[in-house]
Amino acid sequence: MATQPETKEQGQNLESLTWGELTWVNIERPTERETDYLAQNYHFHPLDLDDCLSRIQRPKIDEYPDYLFLVLHFPVFNKEARVTTPSQVSVFIGDNYLVTLHKGELKPLVKLFRDCQLNEESLEENFSLGSGYLLYRIIDRLVDYCLPILNRVGDNIERVENNIFSDGVRGTLREISWLRRDIISFRRIIWPMRAVIGSLEPRVRRFTRRDMKDIDVYFGDMIDHVDKIWDGLDGYKEIIEGLNDTYDSLATNRTNEVVRTLTIIATVLLPITVVASIYGMNIDLPFENLPYPFPMAIVVFIMLVIIVGMLYFFRRKHVI
Repeated sequence: MATQPETKEQGQNLESLTWGELTWVNIERPTERETDYLAQNYHFHPLDLDDCLSRIQRPKIDEYPDYLFLVLHFPVFNKEARVTTPSQVSVFIGDNYLVTLHKGELKPLVKLFRDCQLNEESLEENFSLGSGYLLYRIIDRLVDYCLPILNRVGDNIERVENNIFSDGVRGTLREISWLRRDIISFRRIIWPMRAVIGSLEPRVRRFTRRDMKDIDVYFGDMIDHVDKIWDGLDGYKEIIEGLNDTYDSLATNRTNEVVRTLTIIATVLLPITVVASIYGMNIDLPFENLPYPFPMAIVVFIMLVIIVGMLYFFRRKHVI
């Protein structure tokens, strides 16, 4: 089947690919100029076009007689903020077209479009079974893109776990706090997307070729991957909470050890200080009329007896 050449609208962040009767319109960093183009060439609801430019839109599916409108969020790790942030993908899907609008941050989506531009076999493989199958290929790649991000979280947790039991490692509590925030943000992205992807297959079936009867198997496998990601995040959440409790327990024990040591030292020095204070008074005291250095020796002997007695007492009580 002949392939029509790709087109790129002048002055717009819009590219399109056509194979047979199916056209994929890809828009990176959409603005009102691109949504106006879509309004002129497609019968999309104005509210859906407004949602494409919204940054606070939740994942959803809007169903219309001749097309579906999807909003999906996928995780992107922000290295500067050290947190996973959502990147929105808006999709219009009809019988003979698929329109994607995104910020260009999702590498699998960008790479898939480039592969279809450069590789005839990839173009045929993704386009030949209809717009529904093309949508599956896009979402499946984006879901699989979450797995390396999830593995990175697991690696960071292992590193923090090792640091917890290493003396002298600073910043461990801050690392735990960053990881906890990252996991919470990741979970906030995946949770609403599970419901959208889970209900997607029955609605997309009408946009696939009739001879493709196993589309439910493809979407079922993708749902399994999403559930795997969620289960991993759920497990990491419990682990990071446990590590935080472990760190608090270890920090408390270390503090108690220091306080106990200081308490023993203060308790031992207290009677010695009392003896020294008494013999430092400008009054007549026992043993002061003895020839030098006998008074000093007696005072030192009394102090040593007190120290040995208190250490023996603490030893008997298993304090030290």
